[in-house]
Amino acid sequence: MIIREMNQYEIMELLEKTAKVGRLGCSHEGQPYVVPLNFVYRLGFLYAFTTFGKKIEWMRDNPKVCVEFDHIYATNDWQSVVITGRYEELTQAPEHMEARNQAFSLLSKRAEWWQPAYVNTVIRDHSRALEPIYFRILVEEKTGHRAVKSV
Repeated sequence: MIIREMNQYEIMELLEKTAKVGRLGCSHEGQPYVVPLNFVYRLGFLYAFTTFGKKIEWMRDNPKVCVEFDHIYATNDWQSVVITGRYEELTQAPEHMEARNQAFSLLSKRAEWWQPAYVNTVIRDHSRALEPIYFRILVEEKTGHRAVKSV
């Protein structure tokens, strides 16, 4: 197996055609937190939909985030892309409506795009409110690595 750096074309291929679920990494007071989410990439932004919880609370406090996407064919044949960027919540304020509508349009093209974010969630015997939250991440940097079988 050989591991090599992916070029920007290969990274874009993964983001635009293959990647659906990414692992969002955020932090608060030095404590990291990682959670899987459905994302759509479009013109320098990752768009996502969720409900209020730890990740939103933490990203509101510290908008610096990263997202990891991978596509694994086998243990010796895979791709992994890491994006670093900034969280931006797409509220119902007039200045966010165009981006919010774009997020909805892009995400809703996928089957069951709203799951698992918009389902009844019970944590420690308490139901979480189903407050829909759209957000996007401004992509600041994209890096990737790929493993390929050696001949």
